[in-house]
Amino acid sequence: MMLRSALALSILFITVSSNLASALHPRKAAIKKEKRQPQTLSRGWGDDITWVQTYEEGLFHAKKSNKPLMVIHHLENCQYSQALKKVFAQNEDVQEMAQNNFIMLNLMHETNDKNLSPDGKYVPRIMFVDPSLTVRADIIGRYANRLYTYEPQDLPVLIENMKKALRLIQSEL
Repeated sequence: MMLRSALALSILFITVSSNLASALHPRKAAIKKEKRQPQTLSRGWGDDITWVQTYEEGLFHAKKSNKPLMVIHHLENCQYSQALKKVFAQNEDVQEMAQNNFIMLNLMHETNDKNLSPDGKYVPRIMFVDPSLTVRADIIGRYANRLYTYEPQDLPVLIENMKKALRLIQSEL
């Protein structure tokens, strides 16, 4: 009987202590209750942009909508990918063009299309595919050793290349 009373008293003490700690530290209690938002297909590149899930889906929508497909190859644990993602997501011109004029895909793995890695498999790498499903190897960044990479300070080059991809569709298709 005494053991049962001691057990009940212990449980009561633990419950009161826990509630008291939550009352004294409401921020800690709130942190525990918060749920992380599920990761969207944007992966931080722009939540207002409609992203396709696969390369094949991107090709289908590019052809159907007559818009170019922009393929961003990146890795979550790559500091260069993260730096580019940050400026890409914060730039209003890039976000507006991506949202309205492109089919958008970001990949953390390689595709089977060897045309998407004409000079190697590195990240970050951005390639454009026109609605005729031609990989535009002629739309390049500013580095001779990695033709399709962009660094944060290269955002103006990327913006010009996005505009070039749009102009080529109008003039060639």
